[in-house]
Amino acid sequence: MTKSILIIGLGRFGQHMAYNFYKQGNDVMGVDVVESRVNDAMPYMANGQIGDATNEQFIASLGVGNFDLCAVVIGDNFQSSLETTALLKDFGAKFVLSRARSDVHAKFLLRNGADQVIYAEKEMAERLAVKYGLDNVFDYIELTPDYSIYEIQVPPSWVGKTIIQKNVRSKYQISILATKENGKIKPLPQPDHVFLEKETLIIMGHNDDVSKLTGQRKELF
Repeated sequence: MTKSILIIGLGRFGQHMAYNFYKQGNDVMGVDVVESRVNDAMPYMANGQIGDATNEQFIASLGVGNFDLCAVVIGDNFQSSLETTALLKDFGAKFVLSRARSDVHAKFLLRNGADQVIYAEKEMAERLAVKYGLDNVFDYIELTPDYSIYEIQVPPSWVGKTIIQKNVRSKYQISILATKENGKIKPLPQPDHVFLEKETLIIMGHNDDVSKLTGQRKELF
């Protein structure tokens, strides 16, 4: 289902957001005070507006209540981000997603109308730290502070054995969502699936359990 999305702030992050929403087939409208940024993002947007999102009349003219999502990704100007977030809610925005730089910023944004906040730099830093800091982890997506999805190397001691033989869910407290080989994903492997050395596993579990699985190499690998 196509969604209608308003993005306020078309810096580098906002343009990436517009592009990815566009690839999903959504209708995107972008706003920025800098004309060149709006022009740069136009290939990915159905409409673009040049204006100050802290101005009540300008926000009123956008019809923000018609959008499924309003994203405030203004950048380093926290005051503008805060004012814009509050105005969007005042004028009937259904769901406001605002970019925060710190926990303090997040608290103020949530108190002033944001339905959810994102920490772009923090989240990327955490993902990269997990991806490159843990042995045998190739990718990572946080679901909650405690649970995540990981792409990991098949432990050598598992090669040639089946999922049921290794008693994966009971012994390691993880769920195997898919296997991946040569870039191709095979979802929901059956209990009789035989682990291959050349494949990776996409698993979900508590972060502590996955850390044990990927970290205790002498015991598990």
